[in-house]
Amino acid sequence: MKEKIAQLIKDILLSLNIDCNEISVEIPKNKDNGDYSTNIAMKLASTLHKNPMEIAKEVAEKIADKEINKVEVVAPGFINFYVEKDFLTDNINKVLSLKDSYGSSNIGQNQKINIEFVSANPTGILHMGNARGGAYGDSLARIMTFCGYDVTKEYYLNDAGVQITKLAKSIFSRYLDLCGIENTFPEDGYPGQEIKDIAKLIYDEHQNRLVDNDLEPFKKYGIDYLTKQIFKDLKEYRIEYDVITSEKSIYEKHPIKDVLDKINKNGYLYEKDGATWFKSSEIYDDKDHVFIKADGTYTYVVPDIPYHMDKIDRGYNKIIDVLGTDHHGYVARLKSAVKAVGYDDSKIEVKLLQLVRIVNNGEAMAMHKRSGNVVTLRDLINEVGVNAARYYFSKYSLDTQMDFDIGLAKSKSNDNPVYYVCYAYARICSILDKYKQIPKVEKYTCINEEAAYNVLACIYKFKEVCENASQKLMPHLVTNYVYELASLFHTYYEKCRVISEDEHKTMENLNLIKAVKITLYNALNLIGVIPDERM
Repeated sequence: MKEKIAQLIKDILLSLNIDCNEISVEIPKNKDNGDYSTNIAMKLASTLHKNPMEIAKEVAEKIADKEINKVEVVAPGFINFYVEKDFLTDNINKVLSLKDSYGSSNIGQNQKINIEFVSANPTGILHMGNARGGAYGDSLARIMTFCGYDVTKEYYLNDAGVQITKLAKSIFSRYLDLCGIENTFPEDGYPGQEIKDIAKLIYDEHQNRLVDNDLEPFKKYGIDYLTKQIFKDLKEYRIEYDVITSEKSIYEKHPIKDVLDKINKNGYLYEKDGATWFKSSEIYDDKDHVFIKADGTYTYVVPDIPYHMDKIDRGYNKIIDVLGTDHHGYVARLKSAVKAVGYDDSKIEVKLLQLVRIVNNGEAMAMHKRSGNVVTLRDLINEVGVNAARYYFSKYSLDTQMDFDIGLAKSKSNDNPVYYVCYAYARICSILDKYKQIPKVEKYTCINEEAAYNVLACIYKFKEVCENASQKLMPHLVTNYVYELASLFHTYYEKCRVISEDEHKTMENLNLIKAVKITLYNALNLIGVIPDERM
């Protein structure tokens, strides 16, 4: 409908000899402002040297379409559109026919999209930041797939480099403790309980026979154990990947030395104070950065250059990286490096997730679990369940800091949005379960309540919400939509009698709430929430 209204306006403007390529049509937050609205008259005012109200009235008078019931002009120049109600009731059967594909589209036109998210180093177990990034990345992948994009979900396994050596040293120290050998735990080591667990497994299998070994077996044990735990937790969190890329495997395709040689050949490296510097200030950054330290080790961004070269080589139209807020300065550095090596950096988009604060019924809290002060994904799932975790992390825009209220997420009250939404679904299931068969209605003639039409208008816009979320990379738009639909259904249920003495009206209402059930389920599935049919 958005596209249809935009085209209607464009055709009218052309008939008035007014050329305008970009016509924005939005869904108003306030239902009093119609089902759709455009500010095109205000946009054209300066170009046409006319009052926007005058332009709006001129356009509105020429709008004629059977699916549009009413057009209003509102100061300072908005044109508001109200969809024909018969068109909304006719949509019920479309929902019932399409079922789990209702709301889907091909707006993505099979463009190849790579979304890399979580990608936690196998040096510990997953924490709250990973939980938020995981919910965002997986929900975005589901939504974009639903909208016709060819999406690959990727996990980048950092199984090489300094952090893995640090992991091995940490495990080795705990292993020596079990062997009764006095040692000093590495100052920058990983102190989590999981490190002790790995050391115990190694000791149980080998006793003290690895005391004089190098770090390789400790690296392998550590990576294998922690990777297994990470993917076990992610699977329970309803996240599974299409591709798991090993850092080691990337170096076989694009050796770092060759990559740096190419950047140097292109004139972007220089020596200073015994280190090798990258001229990132000549591309996107505000200053230059060290690539190779004086001790010969690489800085953080260097291994990621060949990795992104590899992703671009695989032919993706867009590469989306979901990273923590601490990577803020990294973005310009990475894109500069990719450009410096001769690759198209415009394909890369980095989404930075903001911090999460744990609260309990509004009070800040520290949860002391097996990993110290860190609240892990496992802790969170055990505490509130997967549905609540996925919903809450999909509820907010990624670029805003958020509070995760444990007490609210566990509560069985309407103040808890995930409970409120899932209760709407369960309430519908309870009603429909009483009917073995619900006859199809060819023409809806009994639905006339405003509350019912509000629900139908919300169902109708589901496809547009999904497309908007996929194009703007904003899964929270779907979560907000879910809450709006559930809220409108609860209002409809309270104000209208679903079951009445009028059999035909009852059947119409049952088909309506069945359409709500399908739409709710489809929307919740896009954010990784599986509602129960009983609550």
